[in-house]
Amino acid sequence: MGGFDMESLVDATAGAIGSLASTTILYPLDTCKTKYQAELRTPNLRKYRNLSDVLWEAISKRQVLSLFQGLGTKNLQSFVSSFIYFYGYSFFRRMYIEKSGYKSIGTKANLLIAAAAGACTVAITQPLDTAASRMQTSDFGKSKGLWKTLSEETWGEAFDGLGISILLTINPAIQYTAFDQLKQRLLEGQIGNPQSLSALNAFLLGAVSKCAATCLTYPAIRCKVMIQAAESDEDADQDPEERSRKTVSGALYAIWNKEGFLGFFKGLRAQILKTVLSSALLLMIKEKITKSTWVLFLGIKRFLFLSRSRLKSS
Repeated sequence: MGGFDMESLVDATAGAIGSLASTTILYPLDTCKTKYQAELRTPNLRKYRNLSDVLWEAISKRQVLSLFQGLGTKNLQSFVSSFIYFYGYSFFRRMYIEKSGYKSIGTKANLLIAAAAGACTVAITQPLDTAASRMQTSDFGKSKGLWKTLSEETWGEAFDGLGISILLTINPAIQYTAFDQLKQRLLEGQIGNPQSLSALNAFLLGAVSKCAATCLTYPAIRCKVMIQAAESDEDADQDPEERSRKTVSGALYAIWNKEGFLGFFKGLRAQILKTVLSSALLLMIKEKITKSTWVLFLGIKRFLFLSRSRLKSS
């Protein structure tokens, strides 16, 4: 395995581990946020007035553990997505540098590379993302397993929200481009030119970059949640017009019709809280374990090389 592929693999592994940890830590908050975003009703009929209402519903129904419904699927989707994204991002970035001959990469090129890596990731992992959203937004205590969720749907339904998910690849593109640019400037300004950020600096830069990306793309995020959400018992007998919100145009019209312009930003604060904490934790963990991952992979490579040498000599 060459140095090029090794570095991409290390970056992908560290990113996937960071994603797994941050997803698990913040999952109850993510469940509350997603169920709050998925509800679409006129103000006087709302079940959830604010984010805490979702938590109190779980407590009152003695379904606190249901705040973790879909965690296994979400972790699988998060790990696979992050691995593919970080591998693709690192691979395309290094390919660009090698082909162009530049020592660093500009903002425009970085955005295109990040978007390309994100689009590849979405196309591969969309069924897992849809299943995780269905399980998470199911009524408390009534979530189905991954296989049952997927088997009850057509392939078309498994890819619900694919178009808007591809559109949302601009979100991590903005985030990681901003993070890389800020990181580069911060490291250049430090004495001794260190190769990695401190945990605090990585956390802060991750928070700032994700906050900017979330605010810019939030209306699309809200539509995606609604398209992928499971039907509740109360919506089981909804009419065809209500079902049409499972399309992008239908979701946009439904939000405008029932909640007005501000409906496009319902749950924005909860989204920022969750995604900023999640991304900051991911990047902080990734930044701190990258060196350890390098050591691990180099150790495995050396072990395999020695084993191969011994087999040849014998």
